[in-house]
Amino acid sequence: MTNAPTLPKTIVFYLQPEFTMIAFSAAVEPLRGANRVLGYEAYAWRLASKTGEPVTASNGVQVAVDTSIEDERKLMLGQHRPSIVFVCGGLNIERNHSKSLSAWLREEHNRGVKIGSLCTAAHTLGAAGLLNNKRCAIHWENLPGFQEAFPQVSVFSDLFEIDGSIYTCAGGTAALDMMLKIISDDFDDATVNRICELVLTDRVRNPTDRQRLPLRARLGVQNAKVLTIIELMEANLSEPLSLVEIADHVGLSRRQIERLFRQEMGRSPARYYLEIRLDRARHLLIQSSMPVVEVAIACGFVSASHFSKCYREVYAKSPQQERADRKQLMVA
Repeated sequence: MTNAPTLPKTIVFYLQPEFTMIAFSAAVEPLRGANRVLGYEAYAWRLASKTGEPVTASNGVQVAVDTSIEDERKLMLGQHRPSIVFVCGGLNIERNHSKSLSAWLREEHNRGVKIGSLCTAAHTLGAAGLLNNKRCAIHWENLPGFQEAFPQVSVFSDLFEIDGSIYTCAGGTAALDMMLKIISDDFDDATVNRICELVLTDRVRNPTDRQRLPLRARLGVQNAKVLTIIELMEANLSEPLSLVEIADHVGLSRRQIERLFRQEMGRSPARYYLEIRLDRARHLLIQSSMPVVEVAIACGFVSASHFSKCYREVYAKSPQQERADRKQLMVA
């Protein structure tokens, strides 16, 4: 047994309504594992919510908490002051912004407390002004909307980012990797390796490892040229490249590209490019409050009417109806 310090390092997990349970659990369990491996309480944690009331996760499980924001303000000055505050996000994150939450996070940060986010909660940190000129990570589904909402933030589809005293994590099992990195910095790799054995994981992933499957596995496509073209398309959604520009970049003729896409994707390159732009638009409509015309521009459409026409052809509803249906689901 290692000699224990006087007090454990305290971490606060602030639960937003509809938070993602897997990211929260993956962040807490390594701390429990560290205490078990080290043989003393190296870490303590408590759960907080806006008013101290229980919070329901996105999977419907209700979780009791220990404190409210006001309670945390009182604890900020004493021996139970946290070393890190993690905001746990999930669905409908934009609905849960509040001035009191932003003010409290800034107060903690100004007093030297590290601030972090799990899953979509980078939106909360961005709304509080804590990510300005910082690098951050967010779940790949939410990345387009986040980029549009916070252009001053450098956002990446990494598993997690640590920029000074700001910790952001894409969510899911990436929370495990981020917490193991924190524990490694506090102790050593041997401690982390023993925790990995406890939780049955064989390695700690690097922050820059992929969130999503590689295109080859995700699409079932093997042709290297087609994959290169799709990567080009995905990197240029707001200002779509012409087929001539794509052809010049990959060293193929337009006819060759047309033929390859018909063989590999079962559609023309223009059609595939349109579909991935519309897919991004759908994410923006569902996960952000951007006006429809701004969504259209962000996805490379020259007019809202052209965007609506294309959207209706693919999804059998207008962009406005998509957003209205989403709001109805949120209320239900």
